[in-house]
Amino acid sequence: MKTIIKSFVGAVVGTILVLLIAFFVIKQHKPEQTAPIVKNQIQKIPEVKTSYLLPQNTDFTVAAAKSVNAVVHIKTIIGIKPQNYDNFFGSLRDYLYGQPQQALIAFGSGVVISPNGYIVTNNHVVDGADKIIVTFNNKREMEANIIGTSPSTDLALIKVDAKDLPYLTYGNSDNLKVGQWVLAVGNPFNLTSTVTAGIISAKARDIHILGGKTAIESYIQTDAAVNPGNSGGALVNTAGQLIGINAAIASQTGAYEGYSFAIPVNLVRKVVNDLMNYGQIQRAYLGVQIRDIDADFAKKMHLHDLNGVYVAMVVEGSGADKAGIKKGDIITAIDNHPAKDLSELLGIIGQYSPGNVVRVSLLRDRKRKIIRVTLKNKNGTTGLIKAQKAFYSDVLGAMLKTAPENDLTNLNIDHGLKVVSVRKGILQRGGISKGFIITEVNNREVNNKEQIKRALSKNNSNVMKVSGIYPNGMRISFEFVP
Repeated sequence: MKTIIKSFVGAVVGTILVLLIAFFVIKQHKPEQTAPIVKNQIQKIPEVKTSYLLPQNTDFTVAAAKSVNAVVHIKTIIGIKPQNYDNFFGSLRDYLYGQPQQALIAFGSGVVISPNGYIVTNNHVVDGADKIIVTFNNKREMEANIIGTSPSTDLALIKVDAKDLPYLTYGNSDNLKVGQWVLAVGNPFNLTSTVTAGIISAKARDIHILGGKTAIESYIQTDAAVNPGNSGGALVNTAGQLIGINAAIASQTGAYEGYSFAIPVNLVRKVVNDLMNYGQIQRAYLGVQIRDIDADFAKKMHLHDLNGVYVAMVVEGSGADKAGIKKGDIITAIDNHPAKDLSELLGIIGQYSPGNVVRVSLLRDRKRKIIRVTLKNKNGTTGLIKAQKAFYSDVLGAMLKTAPENDLTNLNIDHGLKVVSVRKGILQRGGISKGFIITEVNNREVNNKEQIKRALSKNNSNVMKVSGIYPNGMRISFEFVP
């Protein structure tokens, strides 16, 4: 027993000696200032609030309530058969072709913008429609008529005969900020009014879907869910104001995959006003050929700033030319609205009309300048462009008219005279037929009656040259001896 006690006491004393030695050794190696306790370190880390908590504090109900009754379902019918078609041709067609001809039906959305029935939608929703049926959120159906279309912006204005309709008011798309909450309202998959929420992911996106030299693509990108049938529907802010018209999705499957695009409302408002008042867009041009600036181009041209657009050429006689803008200038803003790239610049200019004066901020030889430019239309004037009636050219032997915007957009050209009919004359001898669009005569661009007269009168040779494009996109030039 004594042996056990001695061993125990010895063990305790030995343990105490080891702990004392360890204590002094550790104390000698410790710095004079002790490290803070781990608990204090954790308490000093700033609190991070995750983004998914934000929607709980954001009220979408007011915006949704304003929007659903002002967004309509649109059904377009293409290829309607006459009322007596089946009586006269039905049985014979069934015998020859095996089945009767069917009309094509498509669906989309629209936004009521006035109490008396004006509705804005996408051009591709109503393009080619023989009949347009509008269904309101209360299931009321009405037939609509097309007031005007704008293929270059993918917008169209239609109207129903009604009064006291619920409608949306315009917001200001220039004031939108990336990260701002928005709602998309439309009729996806042929459903009734559906509301989805998201944020603005980017501004002034060019996704190259419209084609054509005159196209304006400066979209608002959002992650609000948009699907087939949402086209022409509303993008609204949390106050329920219209800030865009939903137009497209980026998708490999045809359904929503995280990206959707809307036409900014400031451009929508300009187009709608023009279609309502004049039946066609009064498009303004700065009068320059421009290109984006990337790192390679900046290095090649010895540029020091990648923000802005590079002036590659100034159109003779244009507003830019007369104001003193030069090749090599870098445009950075229009009326204090930054123009960091081509898409942003086109979106800004698209909001103006011929005759408007804008302040162009630019860099020239690394020095900042502000130049006031009077914008002009495609004919080089500041007047209104009215739909011209067809006119006859004795020299060419053809009825001609200014090519409609949809033809220009489809053929990726920005001017031309369309052949309405051909009689005996030069064009007939060359085999040119109805539908051909003449873009140049004697190497001069032609877009109206006056221009073709000048081009025909200033021919210094015995050969007349006519260049143009067929409806199928084939370009060709003819040379004639008058």
